[in-house]
Amino acid sequence: MPFWRWAWLAALIPVQAQVNAPAYPVREIRSICQSAPGSGADILIRHYSEQLSKRLGKPVVVENMPGAQGKIATSAAARAKPDGYTILITPASASLAASKHIFKDLGYDPDKDFTPVATLVQHGVAIAVSPKLGVQSMADLTQHLKNKTGHGAYGSSSNTSIAAAELYKEKTGLQTTQVRYKDANTMVLDLLRGDLDWISSDIGFLASRANSLKILALTSSTRTPWMPDLPTMAEAGLAGMDVPSWWGVVVPAGTPKPIVDKLTQLFNDISNSDETKKFLKGLAIDPMPGSAEQMTAMLKRDSERWARLVQLAKIDKE
Repeated sequence: MPFWRWAWLAALIPVQAQVNAPAYPVREIRSICQSAPGSGADILIRHYSEQLSKRLGKPVVVENMPGAQGKIATSAAARAKPDGYTILITPASASLAASKHIFKDLGYDPDKDFTPVATLVQHGVAIAVSPKLGVQSMADLTQHLKNKTGHGAYGSSSNTSIAAAELYKEKTGLQTTQVRYKDANTMVLDLLRGDLDWISSDIGFLASRANSLKILALTSSTRTPWMPDLPTMAEAGLAGMDVPSWWGVVVPAGTPKPIVDKLTQLFNDISNSDETKKFLKGLAIDPMPGSAEQMTAMLKRDSERWARLVQLAKIDKE
């Protein structure tokens, strides 16, 4: 056979393989969740997972792996086969950008073990107290704590909320004892029981419990349109407390680009849908659709920012 015919056949092989390759997906997808069932994070992840399932026509099963500040779930996602059948919907500003500055041993490399897919939402961290405390503002809370031996105790359940709380302590000279929780619902119960003086948590979770809590201020640079009466920390007299907090989707590094591109398109479609906008409004969270390239740039920017935040808040690596 002439050489040109061999060359023609060789060139045809990858094309034919692509034609014969099964369309993605052909089976269920695993969506790993870093939080306990029923938590604010779990509710958000389940919404996006259900919407993805509708668009793909295949089940997207949420697998909860709470504990260790999200390291257990993130490590599991990093070790998964890079075939598009494992996704991690994650508070990326904390689990990927901040984590390497907070933990000595992660069990995963946030820079090398994942491929960004899309940004999803953004929200601030807020500080809240029990209405029984009688505190109406951040100034009131600071004075209350300074009048208390040891400056009381606060609860937190994520890297971002810890950083916001420790920044508040650093700016006010407080020595409030930190209590970490795996389950944010238990944290709220302890607050209402009087075991804690205040809590630091994401605004979506706190907004869903606004009837039982007094939310004092938000760590975003601007107010959220869903709670326009809630002041920012700067407006409350605590400038420099804009702590980045946003969510995105990643897959294990090495996942084929056509699959990543398809997921990017679908997740942006979900974030832009009226159904999701209505859902996010109920959580006081703002949609933030974005490309894989935008997410990569944000992770780099926020990693540099978290290095400064951790140093400023004097957070020792665990």
